[in-house]
Amino acid sequence: MSNQQSLQPLFESFQTDKLTLPNRTVMAPMTRSFSPNGIPDEKVAAYYRRRAEHNVGLIITEGTGINHPASVSGDSIPLFHGEASLGGWKNVVDQVHEAGGKIAPQLWHVGMTRKQGDLPNEEASPVGPSGLTLDGEKATEPLTIEEIEQLVEAYAKAAADAKRLGFDAIEIHGAHGYLIDQFFWEQTNKRTDRYGGDLVKRTQFAVEIVEACRREVGHDFPIIFRFSQWKMNDFAAKLAETPDELDQFLKPLVDAGVDLFHCSTRRFWEPAFEGSDLNLAGWTKKLTGKPVISVGSVGLSGEFTSFSDAETTSLDGLVEKLDQEEFDLIAIGRSLLQDPAWVEKVENGQADDLLPFDKSSLSKLY
Repeated sequence: MSNQQSLQPLFESFQTDKLTLPNRTVMAPMTRSFSPNGIPDEKVAAYYRRRAEHNVGLIITEGTGINHPASVSGDSIPLFHGEASLGGWKNVVDQVHEAGGKIAPQLWHVGMTRKQGDLPNEEASPVGPSGLTLDGEKATEPLTIEEIEQLVEAYAKAAADAKRLGFDAIEIHGAHGYLIDQFFWEQTNKRTDRYGGDLVKRTQFAVEIVEACRREVGHDFPIIFRFSQWKMNDFAAKLAETPDELDQFLKPLVDAGVDLFHCSTRRFWEPAFEGSDLNLAGWTKKLTGKPVISVGSVGLSGEFTSFSDAETTSLDGLVEKLDQEEFDLIAIGRSLLQDPAWVEKVENGQADDLLPFDKSSLSKLY
């Protein structure tokens, strides 16, 4: 573990014209499935409040289902529509703010990763741009234009509700092979209308979502967009093979109104492209000029997708990249899931008190 002095870049304040944070730490979104009937209860509120009490700069919630019957694949995944679920989220926001924290909901649709018969709506079929699974197999009919427009409006309504409830930002989940990413990825998007085609044209669905959300929340409300190269079924997948392709991919999203990019990688220290040490967030910042969030196995050995026990590791490489301004914020997942006080302990130089990741924590909410 680094000494206290060298950790200073992690605890510098962050400020844009739309968002001010006390430090550079972000709680990564992590699906917990502890919201019965899609309603976040007092235990969920206390879970997020504890992270705020221990100085997490920005909390991004677990993925929350937009108002569509196939948006999630479990009856304990929180929803972001309906009076009861939104009331639960209002309590979460109030609890986090009372503890001095800031919070953004992650707006989510799982797309074709959903299986027919999944709860909460067993009768609802999974949906995707071309009705293809992540493995490229035909599973259902492609979305119609009318259905796509309805989905865009569902994201926009969720954004409006987020602002009304008092959230400090929203994050749109466009990563990991879920619905928006299925439009991005050539393997799952074979459309020949305006939502398909080359890499730039495949951003159209996301562009319309960002534009619709922007119309609802206004100019001053932060919109974070999460994307990834990798997919849940293919860790080596790439949307962009080169920096030039990444530039082409990102420009329409910037023009649509994205304020911050959350660049999901499994290991934050890995270069995005040959010939450069920059990771995906570093390249995104360089190409767009926008603030970026990096993520990936912070403070732990082993990738999060293995869901196995992991030991604590040095933060030297992380602090070096922050100090060089390769990225602006760093999202912390398993370390914060395991230990609500992780940020505070790091800030106070309590390296010996940091907890290794125990996979049994996946089944707990504390």
